[in-house]
Amino acid sequence: MSATAAIVTIGNELISGDVPNSNGAWLAKRLAPLGVATRVVVAIPDELDVIAETIRREAAQHDVVLVTGGLGGTPDDITREALAHTFGVPQVEYPDLVADLAARFRGDPAYVRPWAHLPEGSRPLENPLGGAPGFTLENVYVFPGLPAEMEAMFLAIEEEFRRGSPIAAWRRVLRTRESAIAPALVEVGERWPGVLVGSYPTFSEDGPTVEVVLKSSDEAELAAAAQWFESALEQRG
Repeated sequence: MSATAAIVTIGNELISGDVPNSNGAWLAKRLAPLGVATRVVVAIPDELDVIAETIRREAAQHDVVLVTGGLGGTPDDITREALAHTFGVPQVEYPDLVADLAARFRGDPAYVRPWAHLPEGSRPLENPLGGAPGFTLENVYVFPGLPAEMEAMFLAIEEEFRRGSPIAAWRRVLRTRESAIAPALVEVGERWPGVLVGSYPTFSEDGPTVEVVLKSSDEAELAAAAQWFESALEQRG
């Protein structure tokens, strides 16, 4: 069985729709080849109790929790404080981070010094593109909300998340209506319960199309399911 993950994206701007929530989708796509199945992707506001409640719940139910957002220097950036509250530990200053931040941000060291105050017991995560460091505590990994910084930080440590077999995907775009292939999709799921089946219809001036996606960490099952599905479509015209 694949390891599971929850992705928690934090920010009032995400809840309001002012900023697209792209981090969840990017992380889920990167985790699958590492053998980690994302079970939850949630966006929550910059509210301490909501953050703590969400992370406690997801950390207890999943192998890893990936958190993005709330590490900057504005008043609504409370993720460090919220994670300390989540685990019932104080925030402590990490001297090595203080020195590193002071060296990199000579113009305003007072502004960035709070970035070195992490929940006690955390392991800092380097931010390759500058800015606030991330950190990990127990099975929770915290990344910046800025996509470029989050992606660079994740890629620097992605092998830490590798668990078992990668979750592979088979994809086809078919010029048809979803209703025409629904029986075959149902049968694929019944024949191969370990294969996830998805279908995503699109309607345009050129006519309807459906993207079919099959996913599994078992290569043999995925190949068998894909072969059967293609044969079923040929037989049914």
